[in-house]
Amino acid sequence: MARYDFASDNTAPAAPEAMEALFHANAAGFTPGYGADPVTAAAADAVRALLDADAEVRFVASGTAANAICLAALARPFESVLAHRHAHVLTDETGAPGLFGHGVGLTGLEGASGRIDLAALETALTEPEVSHRQPPAALSLTQATEYGVVYPGDDLAALCARAKSAGLGVHLDGARLANAAAAGFDLRRIGPMGVDLLVLGGAKSGMPPCEAIVIFDHALARRFDARLKQSGQLASKGRFLAAPFLGMLANGAWTRHAAHANAMAARLAAACPFPLAHPVEANGVFVHMDEARLEALRADGWFVYRFLDGTVRFMCSWATTTEAVDEIAAALRRIA
Repeated sequence: MARYDFASDNTAPAAPEAMEALFHANAAGFTPGYGADPVTAAAADAVRALLDADAEVRFVASGTAANAICLAALARPFESVLAHRHAHVLTDETGAPGLFGHGVGLTGLEGASGRIDLAALETALTEPEVSHRQPPAALSLTQATEYGVVYPGDDLAALCARAKSAGLGVHLDGARLANAAAAGFDLRRIGPMGVDLLVLGGAKSGMPPCEAIVIFDHALARRFDARLKQSGQLASKGRFLAAPFLGMLANGAWTRHAAHANAMAARLAAACPFPLAHPVEANGVFVHMDEARLEALRADGWFVYRFLDGTVRFMCSWATTTEAVDEIAAALRRIA
C-alpha cells in the first residue's frame, strides 16, 4: 500500500490538541447554534490575540469556500482579482471565486516561487481600463506560497500598499500561514499592512476540516453571515469548526507544530540527492526529477506527484517523523 506521508500536509491526521478541543466542545452539551456559542467566541478571541487585531472572525469548513467567499466580497461580477498565476485560487479551486462572485474574474501575475513580483503588479495596475475586460478590484496574496516560500514582511507590505493606492481590496490566503509564522513572519503586521480579509489555515496546520475568515475591514462584516449562509458555510453546530482553533492556539501548538513541519522539510532538503527547484523556507520541498525516477519512487511505495511547474513536491506536516524523512531520503538515494 502506498505511503502518503509526503503527498500533502492534508494527508496527515489531526493533531491531538485539535481533537481534544473537539471532545471538550462536545462535552459542553447544549449550546446556541450558528456560531453564537461560548466555544466560538473563545476561539475568535484566540485568533484576535494571535494577530493582535481588532477583527471579526468567522469559522468555515473549507479553504476553497473561504477564499471564494472573501474574493466575492471584494470584487463585483464585472471585476477581477489579481493573484499569482500559480495561486491556489487560480489553479485548484475549479472556478469557485467566479461561481461565488457571479462572474468575478481571475488574472494571473508572474513572480518567482509563487511570490508576486512588484513590477508585475505595477504593470497590471497601469493597464488601461476598457469595457471589454474585467478591471482589477482586489489583490490575492498567499503566505507561505504554493512553493513553500515565505514573503518577507516588507515585500508583502509593499504589494499591499501598491494595491491600496490603486483602490484595490486585499485578500490573504493563509492556508499555510502557520508555517510562515514559524519561519519568522510577524503575524501582527497583517492588519496594519492593509489586508482586508484573511483566511487563517486550519486543515493544513493539523486540524480537522476548518478554516477561519478574519475580517479586518469592519465594513465588510455587514451581512457577512448572510453571505456565509447562502454559501452553505454558516454551520448550525459552528462550535465544532471553531473548537480546533481554540485547542491549537491555546498553548501555541499551531505555530509549534508548523515549526516541526518546517524542520522536517529542511531535514529532507539536506538529505535529498536531487536538485532543489525552490528555496526551502516553510514545509515544502520541490525538486527536479525525471519521469522514470518519479515512477521508481512510486514503485518503492511513496506517493508524490508533479506540481504546477513540473517539479516533484514533497510536503511535510506536524505529524512527519524524522524516521519517515530518513526513509524517503534513502529511497531517493536508491533511485538517484
